[in-house]
Amino acid sequence: MKALVTGAAGFVGSHLVEQLLADGAHVVGIDCFTDYYARDLKEANLETPRSHDRFAFIESRLQDADLDLLLRDTTHVFHLAAQAGVRKSWGLDFAVYTACNIEATQVLLEACTRTELSKIVYASSSSVYGDDGEMPMHEGHRPQPLSPYGVTKLAAEHLCYLYWVAHKAPTVSLRYFTVYGPRQRPDMAFNRFLRAMVGEEPITLYGDGEQTRDFTFVRDAVSATIAAANRGEPGSVYNIGGGARVSVNQVLDLMAACTGMQPKIERSPAQKGDMRDTYADTTAARESLGFRPTVPLEAGIEEEFRWISNAVTHV
Repeated sequence: MKALVTGAAGFVGSHLVEQLLADGAHVVGIDCFTDYYARDLKEANLETPRSHDRFAFIESRLQDADLDLLLRDTTHVFHLAAQAGVRKSWGLDFAVYTACNIEATQVLLEACTRTELSKIVYASSSSVYGDDGEMPMHEGHRPQPLSPYGVTKLAAEHLCYLYWVAHKAPTVSLRYFTVYGPRQRPDMAFNRFLRAMVGEEPITLYGDGEQTRDFTFVRDAVSATIAAANRGEPGSVYNIGGGARVSVNQVLDLMAACTGMQPKIERSPAQKGDMRDTYADTTAARESLGFRPTVPLEAGIEEEFRWISNAVTHV
C-alpha cells in the first residue's frame, strides 16, 4: 500500500500513520497545523513516523498542495484532515469550517479523479445525526446535524458520494463515534477530565451529566479505517462505535475507579450544538468490514490516564 493521509499530525491521523507503517505501507502525510490547539502537541504526534524511512511529510493546506504530485503512484487516500470542534463552529468561525471541511474535501476529491486509486476513506462523524433518530443510530436514519460542524461533515460525506456516482472515485465514509485514547485533543472531554483530576483541579461539566455517548478507543477506530480501505464498499457509509452507551456521570465514576482520584465537578449549562445521546449501530461495519471493537471502556480510560499522567509529569 502507498497511502496519502491527510490530517496526519492529528489525534487519529497520527495513530493511523503509525499503524500503516507497522503494516509495511509507504505513507505520505499532509497537515497544515491549524491553530485549533497547540502546534507542539501535533509535532509530538509525528515524532515516531518522522524517524521512519517509509514516511514523508508535507506541511500544507490541501488547497495549496500539488495533489497531482502527491497522488502519483498512491493506492489509498485516508482523508482525516478537518477543523474539529462542535462549540467553536458557530458565528464567524464557520468560514474556517467550510474551508477546511468542505472546500478542502472537494479539492482533494477532484484531484483523486485524475488518478487510479483503490480506495478513498473519509473520516466523518456521529455529529451528522442530531437528536431525532432512533437508538442505536443506523446509517439509514435521516441525518439532521445540530451544529455547523456537523453540517460541514455531512456536506463532505455528500461530496464523497457525489464523486463516486459521477466519477467512480472509490469513496467510503466512516462516522466515528467519540474517539478517545492517547493523544486525544486537549479540548475533548476525556482529556479535560483526566488532566483536571491529575492536577487536582475542578472539572467543568456541561449539562446534567446524563447525556450519553458511544465511546470508541483510537486503536479500534484505526483498525476500522484500515479495514474500510481494504474491504469497504465504494459509495457506502459505516458507523464506527465502541459498542457501549455510557452517560458522562458513569464515565466520571469509571475514571475515579481507574485513577483512584475523585473528580471535583463544577456544573455549567448544556452547550448549543451538543447532542444529547449517541449510540452506534455497527451492524454494517461488522458485516462488511469485519469490524468489532476490542478495547473495553475501562481499559481505554486507563491507557489514556497513563498517557496524560506521563505528559503532565514531563511538563
